[in-house]
Amino acid sequence: MGIGLVAPILPAIAEELDASEVETELLFTSYLAITGIAMLFTSWVSSRIGARATLLIGLGVIVAFSLLCAVSGGVDWVIGFRAGWGLGNALFISTALATIVGAASGGTGAAIVLYEAALGLGIAIGPLLGGLLGEASWRGPFFGVAALMAVGFIAIVALLRPDRTTRAPVRLSAPFAALARVAPLRTLAIAAIFYNFGFFILLAYSPFPLGFGAIGLGLTFFGWGVALAVTSIWGAPLLTSRFRRTSVLVWTLAGLAVVLLTAALTAHIPWALVVCVIAAGLLQGVMNTVLTESVMEATDLPRPVASSASSAVRFVGGAIAPPLAAFLAHLTGDWLPYAVAALAIVAAAVIIRAARAQLARIDGATADPLDEAAAIGAGDAA
Repeated sequence: MGIGLVAPILPAIAEELDASEVETELLFTSYLAITGIAMLFTSWVSSRIGARATLLIGLGVIVAFSLLCAVSGGVDWVIGFRAGWGLGNALFISTALATIVGAASGGTGAAIVLYEAALGLGIAIGPLLGGLLGEASWRGPFFGVAALMAVGFIAIVALLRPDRTTRAPVRLSAPFAALARVAPLRTLAIAAIFYNFGFFILLAYSPFPLGFGAIGLGLTFFGWGVALAVTSIWGAPLLTSRFRRTSVLVWTLAGLAVVLLTAALTAHIPWALVVCVIAAGLLQGVMNTVLTESVMEATDLPRPVASSASSAVRFVGGAIAPPLAAFLAHLTGDWLPYAVAALAIVAAAVIIRAARAQLARIDGATADPLDEAAAIGAGDAA
């Protein structure tokens, strides 16, 4: 919910704080950049203080910095406090994924579907709530995030049992070593950079060419979030039960590139852009679930290490995209950000297709013994 709550108020922030579109998009950049950097260290933290404590600290940090955003008097302050928010986000996201996968009894695939379903529902409801709160003031959604994260904090205190198993502490260098030594993880992470680039152009830049008020943007991204949730829960498992994961990834990326090219051609027509945004949500729901499953099953690395390493690199694309999209649009018009996003998505598809043999394990094939040994060795080094 925290991600989606902010999207409907970006134009309002730009107007009321007298900020340019590029400055406003830096709210995403500071948040995503710090999230990505901090994720490189979350497995080190959680292995020492436990998943429950890490989750609670992450939520506490988000509550504090979202409140600071709400009472800020200028866009520079909001940008800075969003960076602190990103630190809490990093502690929570990768730890939550590893915790859910580790606790689930139905296998990794079922746990990841559950995780992505929760994300999808939050992303769907967040923009609608953000639009409603944003009609009163751009500060409203930030207060809303703080309240929701406080509810999450209380839920974890009440429902998540303290860690009972003692695990060997993860080395600080483990995510870096994993990315350097484990080729399948590195390949998926690089592809995810390009995918997230396109993802966050759609999410962060689209409010500006749409030109709607907070409620209109909230409803638009509510539709996008519902589409994403539906395919995360039902679409991805249906496709991966019939086709190889690499095939699902490549063809879904190809479809998303077509949608983004269509958005480039119709960026000046609000209703057409709304259709493109919702259609993209359908494809992104599949991508999010299948890409997360692939990362968690591509190697024998400890799940917290795989999650933090891949997520850290993945967020780089999201950090670069929003301000670059606003800059490109300022140069030539609203069509260019979507065209560049489509090229990034094509690059992701090409990377995965070219590395299909390397990614045989995520398709259910038996890994090459040498690759398996390398993965296990990297895991031991962690």
